[in-house]
Amino acid sequence: MSGVLVTGGTGKTGKTLVRELREAGVRARAASRNAAAADPDAIRFDWSDPATFGPALDGMDRVFLLPPVESVDPLPLVEPFLRQARRAGVRRLVMLGSAIVLPNAPSAVEMAARVRARPGGVVLRASGFMQNFLRPHPLAEHIHRHGVIRTAAGDGEVGWVDARDIAASAAALLADPGADARSDYLVTGPHGMSYPQAARIITARTGRQVRVERMTEQEQAAAYRASGMPAEFAAALAAVERGIKEGREDQVSTAVLELTGRPPRAFADFVSEHADEWTR
Repeated sequence: MSGVLVTGGTGKTGKTLVRELREAGVRARAASRNAAAADPDAIRFDWSDPATFGPALDGMDRVFLLPPVESVDPLPLVEPFLRQARRAGVRRLVMLGSAIVLPNAPSAVEMAARVRARPGGVVLRASGFMQNFLRPHPLAEHIHRHGVIRTAAGDGEVGWVDARDIAASAAALLADPGADARSDYLVTGPHGMSYPQAARIITARTGRQVRVERMTEQEQAAAYRASGMPAEFAAALAAVERGIKEGREDQVSTAVLELTGRPPRAFADFVSEHADEWTR
């Protein structure tokens, strides 16, 4: 028996990846804390419960690894899983990492290095998700309620990428475990974009007036905490905004085209597709 274990199988990227793999005739096991009862190949998986690792890996020779979210220290939770995956004979492990490295989070960097170093290990370093502009993300909630993007990132640009393009890139790597692959890919959209540019695109494509309200890093951290994020993670995300403002995250790659054979989606097309998100 063989197949792909998709951790985070009900999330933005995982759900699309499961569908793509199954449509390609590849067995995909959707693993999440709340496994879908209607899916016969779904299974409970919880990073805080190592007892769920073995059943999830049983019979799987490939893994899509979504590390614990909202954590600045994921390695202690992920390391036992990596050891178990090695013992289970996993041939390819594709981890969804981030092009934007959180400050004061060295274990995330170490985790990616360990995945890259193992045979068949691949890290997809994804840029900011376009889906952050959709609810229930705090950024999207504020746009929906107030027509405002509040940010400490100034005019700094990010190579925003559609989560569906990340999923398609992962599917290309996981469908055939024997296919040649590098150990690291920077995954972005087709161009860099600032928050003021995003506001203008949403306004032009939907008719909903959206403006940018500039704020300090400290105000940004407070806003993230108010949305329910843990304080340490909120502070780290706010510090990322400073990095964006200083131009450190303005990166664009051709990885989606290289892996899938088609260019990544542009933000303007993404907005048109989801126009009712901001107008209803």
